[in-house]
Amino acid sequence: MNTLKATLAMLTLTATLVSCNQSTNNSDGQTQDSTALADSVGAISVTPLKHSKEFPGATLKISSISSEKVGTDSAKVTVKYAVSNFELTAQTEHEHHMANSHEGQHIHFILDNTPYAALYKPEHSVTVALNSEHYLMSFLSRSFHESIKTADAAKLVKFKVTSDGKIEELPAPTELSLFYSRPKGEYKGEDVKSLLLDFFIANGTLAADGNKVKADINGQEFTLDQWVPYEILNLPLGETTVKLWLVDKDGKAITGDNVSVERKINLVAE
Repeated sequence: MNTLKATLAMLTLTATLVSCNQSTNNSDGQTQDSTALADSVGAISVTPLKHSKEFPGATLKISSISSEKVGTDSAKVTVKYAVSNFELTAQTEHEHHMANSHEGQHIHFILDNTPYAALYKPEHSVTVALNSEHYLMSFLSRSFHESIKTADAAKLVKFKVTSDGKIEELPAPTELSLFYSRPKGEYKGEDVKSLLLDFFIANGTLAADGNKVKADINGQEFTLDQWVPYEILNLPLGETTVKLWLVDKDGKAITGDNVSVERKINLVAE
């Protein structure tokens, strides 16, 4: 009898895990897909969230990209932005307890899908190799690092730095792209309890019957079929590996530039 009860309990738990990790059809303005494993079993969970405060009319433009040769093999590239209907350094109203920047709202500067630089002023410089090509994704961010997911609030460009240190603008990318944003770096104290998973989709969108993002967090896999912020719960202390990649409607990995990325983050007790 004890063996029968144990078997039934295991079958019930398995059914719960499977049902909780399936996606459902979504519709505009809703967050219906259920990507989270049941918290009751202590597994990592990833849950879609509604967008927090909206910023209608928020606009980010690149005013200029310039460069100058430094040394024999590098160039200093400077990007200047114009921001409208959005206040850099202001604190964004929010109700959750995710990590928040005390310096306020900012621009995420993502060069070649490497970890972003947070810009609190509309200008940034970076050193790159001569005779190299680069993708630059920039978007406006709330103070707790959630991106504003509109076309006007972001800018994706591709450029080349020539052998003599000059900027050569290349045709604007048109292929579906995924840019990683959060989680990032090290989390301490209360910030380890709830982490933001956020990314930026360029030249397309996600859907239950279309393209999706696959997320692998410490070997646990999730399918994300909405372009919304997500909350990660139940991460263990120590190092966590987060992998994101784009798949098509049939679950096949999409190929090309900026379609997959991997990060390592660290959670420590304060």
